[in-house]
Parts: sequence; C-alpha cells; structure tokens
Amino acid sequence: MSAVNTSYLHPKEFTLTGLSGIESYQIWISIPFCAMYVLSLVANVLIIYIVNVNHSLHNPMYVLLASLSFVDLAMSSLTTQILKIFWLNDRAIAFEACLFQMFCVHFFSSLESSILAIMAYDRYVAIYNPLRYMSILSYRFLAKLILSLFLRNLILTGLFPVLAFRLPFCSNVIPHCYCDHMGILKLACTDISVNNYFGLFAISFISGFDIIFIIFSYLLILRSVLKVGSKEAFLKAVNTCGSHLFVILYFYTTFLFSVLVYRTGMKVLPEIHIVFAVLYLLVPPVLNPLVYAVRTKEIRNAFLKIVLSKKNNSIKQSAWC
Repeated sequence: MSAVNTSYLHPKEFTLTGLSGIESYQIWISIPFCAMYVLSLVANVLIIYIVNVNHSLHNPMYVLLASLSFVDLAMSSLTTQILKIFWLNDRAIAFEACLFQMFCVHFFSSLESSILAIMAYDRYVAIYNPLRYMSILSYRFLAKLILSLFLRNLILTGLFPVLAFRLPFCSNVIPHCYCDHMGILKLACTDISVNNYFGLFAISFISGFDIIFIIFSYLLILRSVLKVGSKEAFLKAVNTCGSHLFVILYFYTTFLFSVLVYRTGMKVLPEIHIVFAVLYLLVPPVLNPLVYAVRTKEIRNAFLKIVLSKKNNSIKQSAWC
C-alpha cells in the first residue's frame, strides 16, 4: 500500500464536500433549508407541548403524534451540520463524530418509519373497532410495541458504525453534506461486502417490514370502510388517510431514491442526490405537523385554548396595573 493511502487508514477527521461545483449558490440554497428547519423546530415543539399540557389529549393517538414530533426534532437537527458547511464553509468533522452522525441519521429515520407503521395500525383500530380502541391500544401494549421496535432499530443501526470503525480508509473526503452509511463505505480501501450485505439486511428488516405493515393496515382500513357502505364514511376516511399516505409515500420515496443511487450506480448528478438527501431529513419534520396535527380538530382547539388563555391573562394583568 502506498504512503498516500496509509496516511488515511484511520483518519482523524473526514471532509464533507457539500454541494461541490456550485459553492457560490450554497448561501442561497441554505435559506429555504434554514426556514424549513426553524419551522420544524417551532411546529414540533408546539405539538409536544400541547399534548403534554392537555390531559384530554393523553390517549394513544396523540402520544404517538408527540413521539413522532420528538423524532422529527432529532432528524431535522441533524441538518445543522449542513448549515455549518453552507454558512461557515466548515467542512471538517471528526472521525468518531462522523460515525456517530451516521448512526443518528439511520437510527432516527428508522424510528420515524416504525412510528409511522404504528400510527397506521392506530388508524385501523380507530376506524375498525372504535368502541374497543383504548382496550386494544392500551398504554401497556403501546409501550411494549414502541420499546421492541426501538431496540430493534438501535441494535441494527448501532452495528453500522461498529462495522465501519473496523475498515481502513483510502480517502477522507466524503462527497456529501453529512455522514451516511454508503458514503463512508465507498472510501474504504478493502472489501466492504460484510458491511454492504448487513446494510441491505437492516434496510429490508426495518423499512421492508414497516412498509408491508403500513400497506396491510391501510388495506384493512379500506376494506372496513367499504364494508360499511357509507359514502360519508368513505370520504372521511379518504380525507384523513389520504394526507397520511402522502407523507408516508414522500418519506419512503426519498429514502429509496437515496438507497438506489448508492447501490445500483444510477446516473444522477451528485448535487441532485445531495439535495434529495437533505430534503429527506427536512421535509417530513415539516409535513408531519401540518398533516397529523393542524388537520386534527382536537390539536387546533387545544392550541386556540392556550393562545386565548394567555391573551386573557395578559388583559387581566394590564387591567390590574
């Protein structure tokens, strides 16, 4: 092995290229990214707060919604690395920090997938058997389900950085805005078959299982609605589930696009691939509050109640003064 390569066997840091070739436009591209990040922070923190302070919202549906908002906060916060590149031109990231970021990207996206799957089942139970909703989706059952999926995702995605840590690297330049699994593996100067096959297994086991479960749940919802035979019930279900399906389709489409580009060698401009990868982290945390919360009457009413309550308190304090 040459002296050039041996210096990168275990680099102290990686260099992220960002949007290489269009650096002059990065500051403008960062503006919508930053706006989406701020919107995601405000919307998801607000949902967590509303669900926490309103006891009437303490049921499985809203607990899942708050859990999704927490995961969305974590996912969108990963883009701070991207904004640091765009604004400060700071492209260096420590080797261990890069592996940790890679773990966070895959762990939180897998959690997002799992919660979406549970929420699809939640909607099925609410439509198919509303009278037994609380007994079927009890807090005990929900806690066990979330914990089991959490551990599944933690173990499988936790092995990504462990296996990557063992590899020797021939380069420390990652053609991306953040550290992801295949982006790091492509820098290795050894056989990566074990890492590659394990990555495929983890993706199939996590996302494949969740996608099948979501499809199955929505097919059961459709069957239940058609069985009722009411046009009003059908339109209500389409209105509710249609927007949910749109978010789910966007999440998995961008995810599969990134996977296919890496693993099949699709001829896609690196800039387009990177932008899609960033939107994969940013768009769902913005869309989820709009689709799952703003369109939910109980969340809207709870928000208005908080706003009006604070307004009345301010008026009373002004009158007292």
